[in-house]
Amino acid sequence: MNEKGRGKRKGILFLVSAPSGGGKTTLCEAILGSMENIVRSISYTTRPPRPGERDGVDYFFLSPEEFERRVEAGFFAEWARVHGHAYGTGMEQVLSETGEGHDMLFAIDVQGVRQMVDRFRPRGVPLVTLFILPPSWEVLADRLRRRGTDSPEAITTRLETARKEVAAAWSYDYLVVNDRLEAAISAMQAIIEAERRRTALIGPTLLPALTGEGSVSGGTPLPPGQGVSK
Repeated sequence: MNEKGRGKRKGILFLVSAPSGGGKTTLCEAILGSMENIVRSISYTTRPPRPGERDGVDYFFLSPEEFERRVEAGFFAEWARVHGHAYGTGMEQVLSETGEGHDMLFAIDVQGVRQMVDRFRPRGVPLVTLFILPPSWEVLADRLRRRGTDSPEAITTRLETARKEVAAAWSYDYLVVNDRLEAAISAMQAIIEAERRRTALIGPTLLPALTGEGSVSGGTPLPPGQGVSK
């Protein structure tokens, strides 16, 4: 499909959750680096930057006071407090990117997903939820320890939170087990490609071109009465 045809459909919101140490950031980075027409949702947060993180690239880092001002102003499409810090998604970026036909990828907590689903699904915005599961609790705990950013007490708290988050995983559209990284990346790519091909999503842009009202990639339209073989 040409760029003009692609731009006529609304972008899809892909919401990805995982417990801390589940690998959602690594997986999302791989998707953004390997697939076209999908952009990162850059969250706002009150937590301090980790080593190597850049403001405006990894997160928008705000003071608690500034974050609260934006909450009161209705700036966020969703926001939540996780492990003592606030995180939120700016409404303007969501509306701008999806309006241009760009898919968006969110690394987002369970609370945020619930808010996004409640806000956007009733409006008919295409939205898909994915939960990344660790292969075992032992592997998850080991990943958190090897990350080297949390105290033993903080790791215990994160694991307790993780059990609550995993309990909510069954309400998501898709589950991906992050045992082998390449396999998990391939699973996410397959989900995204399949969702992009839903008839309800591509029909308004593709079908007119196949019935004489336009063309796909500049080709000759099919004569009336000839459909697409299955």
